[in-house]
Order: sequence, then structure tokens, then C-alpha cells
Amino acid sequence: MDSKLPVQKTINENVYKKEENLPLKLKKFGRQMVRDRYLYLLALPGLIYFLIFKYLPMWGITIAFKDFSPFLGYADSPWVGWQHFTRLFSHADFLMILRNTLAISFLNLIFFFPLPIILSLLLNELRSQSYKRIVQSIIYLPHFLSWVIIASLSFMLLSKSEGVINLLIDNFGLAKFDFLTNPNTFWFLLTGQSIWKECGWGTIIFLAAIAGVNTDLYEAARIDGANRFRQIWHVTLPAIRNVIVILLILRLGDIMEVGFEQVFLMYNGAVSEVAEVFDTYVYRVGIQQGQFSYSTAVGLFKSFVGLILVVVANRMSKKFGEEGIY
Repeated sequence: MDSKLPVQKTINENVYKKEENLPLKLKKFGRQMVRDRYLYLLALPGLIYFLIFKYLPMWGITIAFKDFSPFLGYADSPWVGWQHFTRLFSHADFLMILRNTLAISFLNLIFFFPLPIILSLLLNELRSQSYKRIVQSIIYLPHFLSWVIIASLSFMLLSKSEGVINLLIDNFGLAKFDFLTNPNTFWFLLTGQSIWKECGWGTIIFLAAIAGVNTDLYEAARIDGANRFRQIWHVTLPAIRNVIVILLILRLGDIMEVGFEQVFLMYNGAVSEVAEVFDTYVYRVGIQQGQFSYSTAVGLFKSFVGLILVVVANRMSKKFGEEGIY
């Protein structure tokens, strides 16, 4: 019994010290708040924005489990549990919509995601700064065009009857190609539009990451006899690898988001089998048909899939020695 007393005394002293340190931590936190009050005030509008527009609306996801009626409100609408999710998964078009959404996302992931990286590496190799700025300005411009303008340009260029490209094809004596109403090429058309519009804008983050690479590493590589390609492969890419991984993880989180405006504007009856995605489906059943609970369930399913992919991708990146996003 006597041998246990010092151990118990040590445990009691540790607990007492922790309780004693708690007010000290609160006082330290209070001093930090007073010292950095202007920084916290600077962050306050952003915190209020996220609280009002991001966190409070999350209460609305409860209608995915109710038969929501605007006249009854959130509280009085009857609870139906998983009924809307069961309806979604048993819907005849669910697999078709899932296929289209994933196909468009994976095409963007395969063809669109690497291009800003490659373009950033090429821009970084330009020695003329004036020429580099001119090229950057040109490739940034499409980002500021709305999808309405992009769709209009697509119709003007690719229309089978009056499109510029088909007129050129016809002048060469070749058969016109149906770009806009061909289900076999619709996904690639969307991918091409995304690349043209956003590829240049996507270089901003990668160019900023490349600018932070230590120049001494390039000098050491040149001394070792590395040419320009070897410097890119062994110095630049490893230095920005963490940025690439983080953006890839975030891109996987948006894999169920393919862009409502783009698909909706290019949608037509001839490509409905390959153009119907979750975003357009939610618009049809949620806005046009007023099925708010069901469309909320569809949106919640998309968010859940994105969350799972982010968590899995982040853990995989940690296993391979990367920092991840958290």
C-alpha cells in the first residue's frame, strides 16, 4: 500500500498542474486576442460570411429526410427518412446519370488537369519577360468569358449548317461532321471547352509555386550536367509536387461537379443520353418540378461522395509522404 502512495501523489500533482495551467492558457489566449485584435477584426468579415452563407444553410439538408413543403416549413414537414435516397438509387436513369457525370469528370481529370502544369513549365522556360507577359495575358482572357459566350462561339464554329469549321471542311470537298449533336463526341467537346477556357487561368498557382523554387538547385543541376529537361524533371516538378497533390485532392472532391452552366447550354435532345448529369437532373426535378426534398437528397449524395474521395485521397497522399490538405 505504501508503495502506491507516491504514484498516486504524482498523479494528483499532474492533475492539479493541468487544472492550474488551464487559467494560464486562457489568460495567454486573451493576451493574444488583445495583441492581435486588428488581425482578428480583419478576419471577422470572412468568418461572418462563412457562418451565414456556408454553415447556417447546412440546416437545410434536413429536408432531404423529409417530405418538405414550403407551406409547412422545416419543422412541420413530415419525416420520411431514407425514402428519397431509395428513390434515387432505384431510379431507372441513376446509372446513366452517374456514368455521364463520372465520364466527364475523369476526362477533365486526365486531359485538363495536367495541361496547366505543362503550360506553366513551358512559360517558366521563356527568357523574354515581355513575351511571357503577353502570352499569359492571352491565355488568361478566356477565363473571364461566361459560359454563354463560350457556348455561342461553339455554335458559330461547330454548327453543321453554318459553322465556320464545317464550311471549311465543305470547301475541301469533305463530308461535314456533326460536332454538336453527336453523342460519341459530346464528352470530348465539353472537355475541349474546359481546356480552352480554364487552362491558362490554372497556370497561376503553378507559376507561383515554381517562382518559389530555390535557384541554387538549378545551378547545382547545371554543374552536374543536367540539361533543361532534366532540370524540369529533377528540380521543378519535385519542388511543386506538394502543390500538385493538394490540387489533385481538391479536384477529386469536385468529381461529381461537372459544371451546370456548361452542360445545360450545350444540352440538346440528340445528346440527352450522354449529357444528363446530376447538376442538370437536380435542376429538372428540383427547380422545374418543385421536388425540393428529392433534389436535396441528390445534392447530399454528391457531397458525400466528394467527402469520401477527399478523405481517401488525403490519406493516400500521407502514406506516400506528401503533406495533404490536413
